[in-house]
Amino acid sequence: MRSIRTVVHELPVELVVSHDLSVSMGAALRYEADDPYTVRAAFHPLDQGGAVEWLLSRDMLAQALSEHTGHGDVRMWPAGGSERGALYIALRSPAGSALLRLPARGVRFFLRDTRSVVPPGAESSRLDLDAELAELLAES
Repeated sequence: MRSIRTVVHELPVELVVSHDLSVSMGAALRYEADDPYTVRAAFHPLDQGGAVEWLLSRDMLAQALSEHTGHGDVRMWPAGGSERGALYIALRSPAGSALLRLPARGVRFFLRDTRSVVPPGAESSRLDLDAELAELLAES
C-alpha cells in the first residue's frame, strides 16, 4: 500500500481590490509530509500563466478559520457578517500587497486532508534534523 505524502487542492480565490470590486483568481494549496509545518500557496490569475507562491504556516491557516492570526507580511482571519464562509489572507512584500478571499470550506477540506498525512503534533517526527544540519553545514 502506498502512503500519501502530498496534498494539493485547487481553490477559487478573489483578489479584493476595493469594497465593491474583486478579481477572480485560482489558488493551489500544497502540503508535503517532508515539510510538515508549511503550506505552499500558489496564487494565479485565471486563464493566464505565472503564479505567485507564498509559504504559509499550516497551524496559522487552521487558526485563521476561527480568529485573527499572523503579523507582519502575512495576516489571516475569518470573514464576519454575511461572508462567514470566507477566509481572508493579507499578504505584503516589497513589491506590493494583496488582500485575498478564500472559501473557508475549501480550506477546511484541505486541512483535513493534510491532517491525514501528518497529524497535528506529529510534525517534528517527520523532520530529519541531522540531514538538515548536514546540508546547512555543507553550504557554508
